[in-house]
Amino acid sequence: MSQNLNKYLHQDMDKTAGIDHTSHRTKIVATVGPACDTYEKLLDLVRAGVNVFRLNFSHGSHEDKQKIIDHIRHINSTEPYNIAILGDLQGPKLRVGEIENNHLDLFVGDILTFTNEKCVGTKEKIYVSYPNLAGDVKIGNTIMIDDGKIEVKVVNITKEKDVKVEVTLGGVLSSKKGINLPDTKISLPAITDKDLVDLEFIIEQKLDWVALSFVRSVKDIVILRNKLDEKKSKTKIIAKIEKPEALVNIRDIIVESDAIMIARGDLGVELPIEQVPLIQRELIRKCIHRAKPVIVATQMMESMIDRTKPNRSEITDVANAVLEGADAVMLSGETAAGNHPALVVETMRKIIRQVEQTEYRYNREDDLKPLAHSPSFLSDAVCYNACKISKDLNANALIGMTQSGYTAFMLSSYRPQSPVFIFTKERSLVNQLSLSWGVRAFFYAEEESLDNIVVDQINILKQRGFLNTGDVVVNTGSTPVHQHLPTNIIKVTKVD
Repeated sequence: MSQNLNKYLHQDMDKTAGIDHTSHRTKIVATVGPACDTYEKLLDLVRAGVNVFRLNFSHGSHEDKQKIIDHIRHINSTEPYNIAILGDLQGPKLRVGEIENNHLDLFVGDILTFTNEKCVGTKEKIYVSYPNLAGDVKIGNTIMIDDGKIEVKVVNITKEKDVKVEVTLGGVLSSKKGINLPDTKISLPAITDKDLVDLEFIIEQKLDWVALSFVRSVKDIVILRNKLDEKKSKTKIIAKIEKPEALVNIRDIIVESDAIMIARGDLGVELPIEQVPLIQRELIRKCIHRAKPVIVATQMMESMIDRTKPNRSEITDVANAVLEGADAVMLSGETAAGNHPALVVETMRKIIRQVEQTEYRYNREDDLKPLAHSPSFLSDAVCYNACKISKDLNANALIGMTQSGYTAFMLSSYRPQSPVFIFTKERSLVNQLSLSWGVRAFFYAEEESLDNIVVDQINILKQRGFLNTGDVVVNTGSTPVHQHLPTNIIKVTKVD
C-alpha cells in the first residue's frame, strides 16, 4: 500500500452526499443564468443532481462569468463533488436588432426590408446582424425568425445590399430574436471575433469544456483545436450539431471532437422537425461507437420554466434520451431563467434514475466489438473484455487509470453494469470526466507498483463507502507503470 494514501483521503469526505450525487449514470448539464447564479443556488442545483454547469457566452459579461466560476470552484474545493464547467461560445448566431417598443405585428403578405445598417426596427427597416446576408441568400430562400415562429421569403436583393422579404408566417417580432437560414450556406466563420475574445477568457480560466456553436465541417474543430494548442490549454472541445452541413460531415466531426452536443433547437429549425428524433438516435449511436460523450440538449423540460411539474411528453423525452444511451441531458432556460431551477434538476434526476433502475440494460458489448484496424486496438480489447468480465462476475466496481481520458471514455462507451471509477494524475480530467456516462473520477498520482496502485484504489473506494469487504473489483491498468503505456492488463480482486 502507498505510504502517501492519506493525502488522497480528503476527497469526497461526505460519503452520503457523494454517493447520492452519482446515483444517476446519465449526467445532467445545467445552464447558469439569473435564476441560479448565487453560490447557494448553484450548490442547491449540485445537490439536486447537476454534474456540469454550462456558461452561455451569448449572454452576460466576463465579470459575471468570473463570479459564477469562482462559486463553482469553491463548491468543488469544499463539497464532495467534481463539477465540470462548460463554456458555450455563441458562434455566428444571426439576430434581428432592437425593435420599436419591442413589439412588431407581422402579417402574411407584409413586405419587410432587412439591412446591415443599425437602426431601430419598424416595418420600414429591420437591422440584421449578418454583414453578408445579401451576398449569401438567393431569391426564394426561406428565412426563419424566433425558432421558426415567424417565416419570411426573400423576394428581392437591392443594389444597396438590403434584402426584401415577404412574410409567409406571421407573428409578433420582438428585439434580438434569432434568425435561421435553412436554405442558405452562410459564409461567416464558425469562430467569430466575439468568440475569440470569449475563448481567450475560457482558456485563461481553464474551463473544462468549450462548446463550438454551428459547426459545419471538421475544419471548424481543427481551427479551435489549434487555438487551444497554441495556448497549451487542456480544455476539451464539444461540437454542437445544429446545422445540416454538420450531418454531411458528421463522421469526421465526431472523430476530431472530444464530445458532441445535439442542439435540437436550431437543428429543428434548420431541418424538417420530423427528422430530429432519428437524427438524435443515430448521433448517439455514432458517438458511443467512437467512445465520445454525447449530450442531448434543448427544451427537455421547458414547461418547468413556469410550472412545478413537466409535461408527460417531456418526461418521455428525457427517458428516451437515457434509453438511447446519451451520456448527458441538458437544461437551458429551465435553470437559467426558470422559477424552479433546483426542482427541475431533481425532477430530471428522478426520471433518469427510474429508467436506469429498470431491467433495461445499456451494455453495448454485443455491438461494440474492438476493431482490428484501430490504432488503439489492443487497449480497446482490454477495456472491452474488462467490461465483459465485470458483467460475468457481477462486479461491484470497474476501475480504470488514464492520463489522456481515453480509457475512461472507452470503458464508459460500453455502458457497463458495474459502477465505473477512474483514477488519474491529470487534475483537469477529474472534472472533465463528470460529463461521461457512469464515470466517477479521482485524482491519484502514485506510480509505485501496479499491485500497490490497485490496493490504494480499492482502499480509497472503501473509505468513500463505494466498496465493502467481500466485494468483487475488476481493475484495468498498464505495466510497467512508469512507462505510461496504453491500458494492457486486467486484474480481478476480492475486497478484504
